[in-house]
Amino acid sequence: MPKRLILLLLFLIGIGSTIAEAQPATPGAFETKAAQAFMIEASTGTILLAKSEDQPISPASLAKLMTLDVVFDAVGRGEISLDTEYPVSENAWRTGGAPSRASTMFAALKSRVRVGDLIQGVAVQQANDGCIVLAEGMSVSEREFGRRMTARAREIGMARATFTNSTGLPDAENPTGGGKVSMRELVTLAQDLQQKHRDLYKYFGQADFTWNKIYQRNKNPLLLLNIGIDGLGLGFADGEGFSIVASVERDGRRLFLALGGLKSDKDRTEETRRVLEWGLSNFKSQRIFAAGEVIGDASVYGGAQSTVGLLAKTPVDVYVPADTPDRLSARIVYRWPLTAPVAEGYAAGTLRVFLGARLVRELPLYTKESIARGTLGRRALDAFMELTESLLFSWLWDKPLPS
Repeated sequence: MPKRLILLLLFLIGIGSTIAEAQPATPGAFETKAAQAFMIEASTGTILLAKSEDQPISPASLAKLMTLDVVFDAVGRGEISLDTEYPVSENAWRTGGAPSRASTMFAALKSRVRVGDLIQGVAVQQANDGCIVLAEGMSVSEREFGRRMTARAREIGMARATFTNSTGLPDAENPTGGGKVSMRELVTLAQDLQQKHRDLYKYFGQADFTWNKIYQRNKNPLLLLNIGIDGLGLGFADGEGFSIVASVERDGRRLFLALGGLKSDKDRTEETRRVLEWGLSNFKSQRIFAAGEVIGDASVYGGAQSTVGLLAKTPVDVYVPADTPDRLSARIVYRWPLTAPVAEGYAAGTLRVFLGARLVRELPLYTKESIARGTLGRRALDAFMELTESLLFSWLWDKPLPS
C-alpha cells in the first residue's frame, strides 16, 4: 500500500467521520476557454466552477478592485470621507493622467479631487490617475499603499495575494503588472466589495460619469449585455491574457465569477456571458440540513459523554444542477479527539459537501451542548483507549511497505 494512501486512511479514521461517500464522477461537467476560473453562488457559497483557481497571476487592472476595497473600508471606518480631498501630484498626472494615454479621469496637475469623485473615476473608468491620487493621499507613496493593499487582502481572507501598486501597472517589483493574485482570491475580493460596502459598490454598475465637464462611459462592456451584471472590472497582462471579475444578479440569485488567461477581449466578453448564463440557468437551491439540525457526532475523551453532536448555525443550502440533485454527499472533518471539558457552541469541525467527487461547499460545525469532565474512572479508560489507538496508528505507519 503506498505511504500516501496510508496517510489518507489514517486521516479519515483518526480525524474525520464520513457520513456519505463521494460519487466517482461529477455530473454535467462544464468546460471553459479560460485558463483559470472560479465561480460561486453567493447565498450558499456553493462552488459552481473551478479551474486552476489557486494559480497566481498578475492582477493587472484588477488591482484597482483591491485599491477600492482599501478606500471603501477607510470610508466605512471614518478614516476618510467622500468629501476628503487629495492633491494630484506630477507622478499621478504623468503616470496615470492625460500624458499616459491609458485609462484616466483627466485629473488636472496640482488640482485637488474629492474622494467621492476619485472612487467613481476608478469604478466607472478604471482611472489610473484616480488610483494613484488615492494611494498617495492615503499612504504617501504607491509602494506603501501596495503594502496596505496586501495587508487588507489578508484581513478579508485572501491568503497569498500580493499587491505592489494601486493600478496594476507594471513596475520594478512586478514587470507584468502589480503583484500576484488567484481567481479564488479575486472572488473573495468581489464578495467583500459587494456584501460589505453596498452603498459604494453601486458605482461599479454606473453607466457613465461626468466630472470636470468630461463625459465618459463605463469601460466595462458587459454592463450592456442586459443579463444582470453590475460589476466589477477588467484586466490584461502581457503573456497572461485577458481577465475579468464579474458579478451578476437575476431573480434574487447572485453569482461571483473570475476568469483569467483568455486570448482576446472578444473571448472575454463571450465567455463571461456563456459561463454566467450556464450558472444562472442550470442550477437550483437545495437544502440538505436545517439550522440547528445535528449533522453528526464527534468523539469526546475524558468526558461525561463519549460523543457530542455537531450542527451548523445556519441552514445548509447548496446550489446544485437541476437535473442531478441526488448526487450530493457530505463529510465531517474535525481534530480528533475532542478533550473534555467541551463548551457548547465550540467550533469543533467542518462540513464538506461534495457534488460527485468535487468539493462544492465548506462551513464550520459547532458543538450542540457542553460536555463536562467525566469521572476519574471514565477519564482513565479514555486515556487508555487514546493511547492504544495512537500506538495502533503508529504501528501501521511504521510497518514496511510492500515493494
